[in-house]
Amino acid sequence: MRRTTIMLPSKLKTRAARQARNEGISLGELIRDSVEKRLAAQNGKGARDPLFADGFVFRDDLPGDVSANLDKYLGEEMDAEIRRWRKS
Repeated sequence: MRRTTIMLPSKLKTRAARQARNEGISLGELIRDSVEKRLAAQNGKGARDPLFADGFVFRDDLPGDVSANLDKYLGEEMDAEIRRWRKS
């Protein structure tokens, strides 16, 4: 890996740092992941159905059996979201 310096507007850096903290990852990891996803999308790779690209419902890569068990996965995500909401 190579060290790179980037310039971010103050508000964007604050939002990115908050998002990384919420996800339990470093700011660098959030930025690397974001750049990777952006480049993959531009290359036609990783194009996703808008339903599955919904960050509210699906936070990570999808399991291979999502079409067969969609209701199960949606239920699990909604339960987790309700638990997070109740904690706050």
